[in-house]
Amino acid sequence: NGFSELNDPKEQYDRFLDQAQQRERGDEEAMVLDEDYIRALSYGMPPAAGIGIGIDRITMLLTNKRSIRDVILFPHMRPERKTEEAEESQS
Repeated sequence: NGFSELNDPKEQYDRFLDQAQQRERGDEEAMVLDEDYIRALSYGMPPAAGIGIGIDRITMLLTNKRSIRDVILFPHMRPERKTEEAEESQS
């Protein structure tokens, strides 16, 4: 996921006001007005961007694996493959 940061204090203020109205209508997840943040933005924040990539995907690249299943941190979640020997012992 690629993203950029909103660094326009006026736009951010307007969005906070919109969320404050949503909060008044019962949306508990809406943000409250953060005047300190608006003040900090008004001092000038340079353009910023980033990328979000999971550690499992980085591990895939570093280990040259084609499937995320080969590097997943919870191997017990992989589908089990029964061998003939294991199937015979269960019969």
